[in-house]
Amino acid sequence: MSKPTIAHILHQLSFAGAEVLATDLARKLQDQFNFIFLCLDGLGGSDQLGTQMQSEGFQVIDLQRQPGIDRNVPKHIKNVTQKHNIQLIHAHQYTPFFYASLSRFPFSSSPPIIFTEHGRHYPDLPSRKRTLLNRFLFKHPDYITAVGNFVRQALINNERIKNKPISVIYNGINPSNFPPISPTSRTHARNLLNLSPQDLIIMQVARFHPVKNHETSIRAFNLVAKSHPTAKLILVGDGPEQPKMQSLSQKLNLQDRIIFTGVRDDVSQILPAADIFTLSSLSEGISVTLLEAMATHIPIATTDVGGNPEVVINQSTGLLSPRQDHQALAQNLLTLANNPDLRTQFATAAHQHLQSNFTQSQMHAAYQNLYQKILTQS
Repeated sequence: MSKPTIAHILHQLSFAGAEVLATDLARKLQDQFNFIFLCLDGLGGSDQLGTQMQSEGFQVIDLQRQPGIDRNVPKHIKNVTQKHNIQLIHAHQYTPFFYASLSRFPFSSSPPIIFTEHGRHYPDLPSRKRTLLNRFLFKHPDYITAVGNFVRQALINNERIKNKPISVIYNGINPSNFPPISPTSRTHARNLLNLSPQDLIIMQVARFHPVKNHETSIRAFNLVAKSHPTAKLILVGDGPEQPKMQSLSQKLNLQDRIIFTGVRDDVSQILPAADIFTLSSLSEGISVTLLEAMATHIPIATTDVGGNPEVVINQSTGLLSPRQDHQALAQNLLTLANNPDLRTQFATAAHQHLQSNFTQSQMHAAYQNLYQKILTQS
């Protein structure tokens, strides 16, 4: 008996949360399902996931979406669906879902769609246009999942999706890929980053995008640095905001104490260099980088936004502060910097929270069960 074919539809196949989730899921479940990847906006570059998945034997199709509403994209999706006998579409984020839905009109026999919402924009406001569209786009067999309870509630409140069930399937990681810090891994990580054993290291792993709001973490670190002469801030990632943040670090005379590493393909190896992990986002779904820090046993100080409180339980597994409040974030960083025992306590509790709720095996099992449920019903 042939395996059912499932199409993942995404914006691109770059190294980002939704994309990593989809590709890892395909690798894990390829013995039960055939997977095809459809990308609205290109494969993501020669060194990104799209090329990697092609090299592993997966079919990756560039839909070559043009600016505005591209009427050719639904036709392209429909043609691919018919050619490859796709029986289920898994659309990641709203725009891929929008085009997948349009591909079905006027044919009601097209495959059902899973729409997974990974995060929310900031500011996240109700959309009258989407509210009206959603009445026509969702069909009976379709299913909606959200990566966290905050995201689920946003779909209900701001998209007015109230007549269809929305399941929460938490993002998850494989904890064994991010082993807890040991003296050996700590030394190795610090050597990779040219750091001294006595340095107090605060680390943030995030793309330089306005929603990540690096300015807050840099200004918070400026306050920490005044009382901790060995403190350094490691910023891992790249993006359009990086030059602006480098200028800010120079303006604050922190150019020797803030290290911009760029994108790293060895995050699991450099994480053990950190004493504290931070994330200063304006909005988050379920942050994979927070999960990676938890697996590594690094205490966290982050912003109280989006799904972060589901990941970091304030005063139990870490510390939360309001968005764009660099003074409050600095105070939490100082609390952790000045209390090694508290850091250990939070890191241990966070690791247990991760194991109970945010493992890759739990996430994969949930999607596998959902795939089988929908394919059986359709």
